Amino acid sequence: MASSGVNVLRYSALLGGISYGLYHQSSLDAKRHKAHVEQEFRQQESLITQAKAEFKKKNMPAESITKGGQVISDPEDPKFDLEGYLTALMGEKAK
Repeated sequence: MASSGVNVLRYSALLGGISYGLYHQSSLDAKRHKAHVEQEFRQQESLITQAKAEFKKKNMPAESITKGGQVISDPEDPKFDLEGYLTALMGEKAK
């Protein structure tokens, strides 16, 4: 039979190990949750960026864009679109 001092030591070590295990598991779960939230945020951010680009492409008048994809900035050009030019200019400043 073991003495009561040894039993106290055994149960103290057992409780200490269980406490450490719970603490370690909770810290791992917190890291995993944080990584998941950051990944979701990056995904939503890329979707928003993609939606903004599609919205810009959809709402830009076709005749105000050259074949190279650049907005016509010459006001003397008959196809010049002031709204399209200002929209493109504001889009560049937002970046």
